Amino acid sequence: MATINIKQKSENSFQAMNKALIHKLFASLLTVSLLSGCSQVFDEPNIQSNPNAVTDVDIATLLSGTLVGVTILHEDTDVRIAAIWAGQLNGLSRQHQGYADYIVSAQNFSWNPLYPAASQTRLIQTKADAVGDKWTKGVGQVLEALLIAKATALYGDVPYSQAFDDVKYPTPVFDKQADVYTALQTTLDNAIQNLSATSGLAFANQDFIYKGDVTKWKAAAYTLKARLFLHVGNYAKAVESAASGISSTAGDALAPHGTSQGIDYNQNYDFFRVNRPGDTGFDGAYLPILMQSRIKSANTKTDETALYNHYFKVGVIGTGTLDPNVVDGAFTSNAPHPILTYYENQLILAEAQARLGDTAKALAALNAVRSGLAGGTINGKTLSTTGRKYDAYVLDDFGPAGLANPTKATTVQTALLYEIVAQRYIFFLMQYEAFNDVRRMAKATPVVQLTIPLYVGSQKPARFIYPQGEINTNPNVPKPIADQFQKIPIFQ
Repeated sequence: MATINIKQKSENSFQAMNKALIHKLFASLLTVSLLSGCSQVFDEPNIQSNPNAVTDVDIATLLSGTLVGVTILHEDTDVRIAAIWAGQLNGLSRQHQGYADYIVSAQNFSWNPLYPAASQTRLIQTKADAVGDKWTKGVGQVLEALLIAKATALYGDVPYSQAFDDVKYPTPVFDKQADVYTALQTTLDNAIQNLSATSGLAFANQDFIYKGDVTKWKAAAYTLKARLFLHVGNYAKAVESAASGISSTAGDALAPHGTSQGIDYNQNYDFFRVNRPGDTGFDGAYLPILMQSRIKSANTKTDETALYNHYFKVGVIGTGTLDPNVVDGAFTSNAPHPILTYYENQLILAEAQARLGDTAKALAALNAVRSGLAGGTINGKTLSTTGRKYDAYVLDDFGPAGLANPTKATTVQTALLYEIVAQRYIFFLMQYEAFNDVRRMAKATPVVQLTIPLYVGSQKPARFIYPQGEINTNPNVPKPIADQFQKIPIFQ
């Protein structure tokens, strides 16, 4: 079930995830579990008394472990499925070939560890309240919103209002998706208020995202608000929130990684190179085709060669195959992974302003991203200088005969939107926001879409299927069970 009793279960649901930081805690928790399962065997009082048992976890350690869970959930199988269904990545073998054929069942999806991680964020808030620590509570609220936003964007209606207490709500209701989005905005407003407090407890050593910088967490909360407003088509509110969002690449929320297998590898590298080489790749995917169209094209202000080579590399897995660049590009073992970024914030501003009809402000936001890419910065790494060109656009570039109007759109607004949509699609590689965009663009007005072909059949996947574990245990799962082609409410 999605419900989690945070008083009884939350403190040990993610302690094993950060092996470098909390391995000893996990060992102790495992010991407690084994002892409790064999209580009739170990009757001797001295054996029953375990001096190493963990009876409580301090808030700083809890925050660290929860951050691990949040970062894993931004690099997991769900993200790969979303990338395949967005046409960015292709499934070539075994289970991932099935994903590319759009063949899935409820068995392919799980809310573990998503909801357990979300329950950790609630426990952080409870513990922060107990000591009057508004800063850490605010971080917990941002993390909660990140996880529930992922759930509702991919599944539609999900448990939220009753999701974290299985004593009171053993079978939580599924809140309407629109209500979840409204509630998440409230959660983020509360986070911003708490992060604006004049004082709080220091947690720099446990915060591997922002090193305890509450100003950066506050900006990230605004960017997440802007993302959610964009999802529901509230462009004015998206602009308002993004104006206070992440203001430079120095404020990017990036998951750090390293070179120790089983400890801190980037999970994309672990999948692409270590555990499942060849199961996925870019042969047959739309993303490299789109990027090739922006190399040596009529658009003399843009050359995507450096970014293309950053994403893709030929022959890593097999002769002539177009593979993820796990050698010296985006998917090395130590590559940081994006969660919320300055480029996303600016691209939200660009799209929202364009849809509101303010093409000048939209262009300024788009050019801010191009300026960053021209400097070689993307998600904590640096692009090659070879084939890296992102000159600033002017509005005339999007006229009927403009160099940045490949579809020959009749209006500047439409042509500019196409460029913004394309830039978002390129930037969001291996971020589930690309799948959100593909579905959202079919509804957003004016309608501007990329010509992403289907891998098979005549229907685009529109959602994830409710997990079998939830179907088996919670009678409140919406009936009939939606398949992968049924649109979620906000994108209908």
